[in-house]
Amino acid sequence: MGSFFKSCDHPRIRWSKCPHDYKIRYRNLTGRQVQESGFATQESALGRLNEIFEAKRKTPRAQAKAARIEKYGQMPFGQYAAHWRTGQRHLAESSARRLDSLLANHLLPAFNGRRMNSFDHKVVDEFVRKMEETGVGSATQSNAFDKLATILLDAHNLGIFEHNPVRGGAGPALHPKPCGHTHS
Repeated sequence: MGSFFKSCDHPRIRWSKCPHDYKIRYRNLTGRQVQESGFATQESALGRLNEIFEAKRKTPRAQAKAARIEKYGQMPFGQYAAHWRTGQRHLAESSARRLDSLLANHLLPAFNGRRMNSFDHKVVDEFVRKMEETGVGSATQSNAFDKLATILLDAHNLGIFEHNPVRGGAGPALHPKPCGHTHS
């Protein structure tokens, strides 16, 4: 919900007799921390926090979605991927290492500063094409594409994209290396 406080040196038990104003701190609909000041009493500070809580509670889903789009849509891919990565707690150690390697060696160099809301299927296609041109192995191409697709699907589910940017594009072409066996 939020908190109220005074920024003076008086101990909390003396706040009711202290002449300094109360301040409140809370998170707005986009998740940003906001601070307001100028509350003469603890009751007025708590009253304002309750107003904010009620307004948040009554916010229609469309407004909440708009707030998510505002927050995450402008976020750089690198920051979004780091946020997404912290949610991947279920991964085995070897899978986590592989994910971190794909992020560090392929996804972040390609997209680190790109805003999340600027992805479309052409951006994804260009990424795949560059991997093919630079000779990235087909298994690595496939893994990097899959991780990018997973991250972008997560963003799509938050509402950042009207359409998933991976749809409509082609994934990497798998070119298996000949194994030396002849078939008769």
